[in-house]
Amino acid sequence: MTEDVVAAVAEAHRRDWSRVLACAAQVTRDLDLAEECTQDAYEQALHTWARDGVPDRPGAWLTSVARNRALDLRRREERFRRRMPLLVAEDPAPGPEDGLDDDRLRLIFTCCHPALSGEARIALTLRLVCGLSTAEVARAFLVSEPTMAARITRAKKKIATARIPYRVPAADDLAERVGAVLDVVHLIFTTGHTAPAGPRLIRRDLVDSAIDLARTLHLLMPTDAAVSGLLALLLLIDARSGSRVSADGRMLLLPEQDRTRWDGGLIAEGVALLTDALRRRPPTRYAVEAAIAAVHAEAATWADTDWAEIAALYDVLRGLWPSPVVELNRAVAIGLRDGPAAGLDALAPLLDDPALATYGYLSAARADFLRRLGRWDEAIDAYEEALALTDSEKERSFLLGRLADTRESRSRP
Repeated sequence: MTEDVVAAVAEAHRRDWSRVLACAAQVTRDLDLAEECTQDAYEQALHTWARDGVPDRPGAWLTSVARNRALDLRRREERFRRRMPLLVAEDPAPGPEDGLDDDRLRLIFTCCHPALSGEARIALTLRLVCGLSTAEVARAFLVSEPTMAARITRAKKKIATARIPYRVPAADDLAERVGAVLDVVHLIFTTGHTAPAGPRLIRRDLVDSAIDLARTLHLLMPTDAAVSGLLALLLLIDARSGSRVSADGRMLLLPEQDRTRWDGGLIAEGVALLTDALRRRPPTRYAVEAAIAAVHAEAATWADTDWAEIAALYDVLRGLWPSPVVELNRAVAIGLRDGPAAGLDALAPLLDDPALATYGYLSAARADFLRRLGRWDEAIDAYEEALALTDSEKERSFLLGRLADTRESRSRP
């Protein structure tokens, strides 16, 4: 088996897993069987492609093999009767997904059904839609693999016992249901944008999966402001990804990034989507977050950043989506607008918030403001606390560098 074949299968897994699984699930109405058929197809690809060569359309080849395997299993009437139905087959009048030729939408809405807990929705989406292994999903959630395996199994059983239909909701229910889906897509993106653990700063597979899902939802609901706002947000943030790591592997924050390396095409697309989303009233959470990202994207330099506008947008956002993380980001914006002392004052009320007790970015923000004020000992303590709260190797390297600089500054006369 050549490296080219292994690479082709890996690329097909990244690009086509959810489509192959969704097609198999259409036949089996059983998520476990659909997974089995999909895994069989990829295993067969390793052997067949090594012998016959990689097909011109790998995704279509895999989909055909998985579907045929699913049909074979379905024909085994005894086994089929014993295990079916775990998913409810419904064939109403043509729904909003018709014409999109994308079974993934059914899979997405099934995985994000409101009958499931928030954790279950995210875990199922990562496992079934994005194709991550159970071990990878467990690492994303910072839990053990057996814990995550049990969580995914319970979610599948809940789909069976609640008889959750395998379809895109009807138009009347779509607006209500899409919010849960957007939250899952956003969390997948943020998990990939700054990986919580491991040597890589960016999990490109998760970022690409989230953007792909957001684009699919935008095709389904092109006039929905929340969907447009989320897609705009993801594109505007991802536009900066090429400049977030230096040539020698260091993590770079916004002040250090080479803005000529930002993706102008993604920025233009994101701003156009944002403009469309903001025309609709009232503004949505994701549209306001995208507006904040757009202020960063349109600033020619770090010094040109309009921190007054960003702080004002955070004031709007805290009304739409009250959250400790929003309060933290607002406090940082205030500090960058009014100075580090004002930033520390804005952060002070958050120190006793239990939701932020293990959130390393709070300690890192305090450390930066304290360093800028020359309060070296306090800054060192805050950097050490931030280090204790991150498992990301890139973040640890960055914080260690800042800690060393701060200790050196303290030792100077």
